[in-house]
Amino acid sequence: MKTRHLGKSGPEISEIGFGAWAIGGNWGPQGESDSISALERALDLGVSFIDTAAGYGNGKSEKIIAQMLKGRDERVTVATKTQPMPGDWPPSPYDKVEDRYAESYLREHIEERLRFLETDCLDLLQLHTWTRAWNSNPEPFAVLKELKKEGKIRLAGVSTPEHDQNSVIDLMRGGWVDVVQVIYNFFEQEPAAELLDVAQETGVGVIVGVPFDEGSLTGKFTEEFTFPEGDFRRDYFAGDRMPRTVKRVEAIKKELEDSGYTMAQAALKFILAHPAVSTVIPGMRNAAQAEANAAVSDLSEMPEDLLGRLRAHAWRRAFWYDGK
Repeated sequence: MKTRHLGKSGPEISEIGFGAWAIGGNWGPQGESDSISALERALDLGVSFIDTAAGYGNGKSEKIIAQMLKGRDERVTVATKTQPMPGDWPPSPYDKVEDRYAESYLREHIEERLRFLETDCLDLLQLHTWTRAWNSNPEPFAVLKELKKEGKIRLAGVSTPEHDQNSVIDLMRGGWVDVVQVIYNFFEQEPAAELLDVAQETGVGVIVGVPFDEGSLTGKFTEEFTFPEGDFRRDYFAGDRMPRTVKRVEAIKKELEDSGYTMAQAALKFILAHPAVSTVIPGMRNAAQAEANAAVSDLSEMPEDLLGRLRAHAWRRAFWYDGK
């Protein structure tokens, strides 16, 4: 397993991390024994970075991670997230930051993260979403700076709002964050326009989530595929979204013919080809997925000509606007 630094302030971590949303729920049926097997196998294979959140099963994901890390000798970096107080997601530009990330709320919420993860200090605490309306008054990050001084957190970060990822660039340049978590994949390539370059300039670590576009970029879905009740992807791919997505996935499959990469392998290698990326966090629901994802680190680097052809598959769909 190859490693990279989590920005200038962070530790050395595995370039393939463990995305722990599915083990908390909301991804359809998920047995706890499968979750434990997936995490255990990933750790055995050298994965040393885990990303979770308070909202992943109301702390269920965090609790499973805490149990699994007990008694293990290797150093594992665990990142978690605090969601804003109830309201619009992503936050409305009319929201006041103190109504969504009040200091008392942040402190209480972070104490809960410490209890659930059974630690005295969080490796990385990320705000789970943001709005550029708050960039002129990033008070929550001032609170996180105080919590760093108090020894409650080591690093502070933010997970970008899906529709406006560049809204965090001011935070990066202002020195407010050590790490950002972005969505970057074959379809969503907007971070490559500016955000990733700014991360390199400022020494901010980059965690890439949603590498498989919620599963579509593994190439396993058909136009008729549907998700069970309780799986958030039932809404994500609602209406005509699945057939439109599958048509674009088929075009990428043709691009990869004779490349030696599977769809999933190519999706991860494409992301890791950018030097600003610290780690990519595919979801791993069982031991077999952990093995397949971890193995990608040892594959040969993606050739520049293939990278160029894959960049042409960017899909500026934002909130699934009509354009196809």
